[in-house]
Amino acid sequence: MIKESFNFKDKDGLEIFVYKWSPDKNIKAKAVLQIAHGMAETAVRYERLAENFTKQGYIIYANDHRGHGKTANEIEKLGDLGEDGFNAMVENMYQLTKIIKEENDKLPIFLLGHSMGSFLTQRYICLYGKELKGVIFSGSNGSQGIMADIGRFIAKREIRRIGRSAKSERLDKLSFGGYNKSFKPNRTKFDWLSRDEKEVDKYIEDPFCGTIFTAGFFYDLLGGLRLIADKREISKVPKDLPIYIFSGDKDPVGKNGKGVLKLVKSYKNQGIKDLTYKLYKDGRHEMLNELNRDEVINELLLWLEDHLQK
Repeated sequence: MIKESFNFKDKDGLEIFVYKWSPDKNIKAKAVLQIAHGMAETAVRYERLAENFTKQGYIIYANDHRGHGKTANEIEKLGDLGEDGFNAMVENMYQLTKIIKEENDKLPIFLLGHSMGSFLTQRYICLYGKELKGVIFSGSNGSQGIMADIGRFIAKREIRRIGRSAKSERLDKLSFGGYNKSFKPNRTKFDWLSRDEKEVDKYIEDPFCGTIFTAGFFYDLLGGLRLIADKREISKVPKDLPIYIFSGDKDPVGKNGKGVLKLVKSYKNQGIKDLTYKLYKDGRHEMLNELNRDEVINELLLWLEDHLQK
């Protein structure tokens, strides 16, 4: 595997950091997988996936979102995404897609979004779905309903109290405080991520993971969640775009599968022709870092290979 990295500048002048993993020179590249990572993590955590997929001829691109990883570049700047962070991340993803197209003429592009990255990807395919050969959602959820409205109201009040750029322990607790309840007795506050204790410990030990985010971030994220639940927006997704959704059936983000099924139903109702989903028994939030990750990765690869032939 060949490892590279580069930066590109977005419309606000922010330098966005990108990891690129390519097959060895003796392996012909056949497709590109672009990855949108989740909240409070970094793109480098997908290097193990890249090691698997580059052997099969995939080029992997994954940027650190604004307020994350090497795009933030300093621990103190983690969690602050600036103005309109949700939509800005989506536009950064599209910028990267355009770079990918310039660098890889005629290679098909798949987009994988995990957790927050899956919500960004839900928005992305409303706007730019025609750019893609297929899309994958990991650790996702469907419409939040009135809870998104309530959450945004609380976030707005929090902004008035502490300011957009102040980190909000209150909103962090309201958003994630209940996620560990199903896994008592708790070993750590991140048990909900995976049954693999070594993977959870790696996340905890990484200073670029698990940070508390700003009040402004939560306000923008909740606005984004309302937007991607709008049926008029979902109707903009190309009907012939293949979609693969996978999650653990014990993932609190997807409400133990209920939210995932709601997402599946919303796409079915909008006439998506090629829709596949898989709920893994006892899996938690990060299926790519779960005990059965080899199974998950192999089934993702099978889906990709199948859709390369279509």
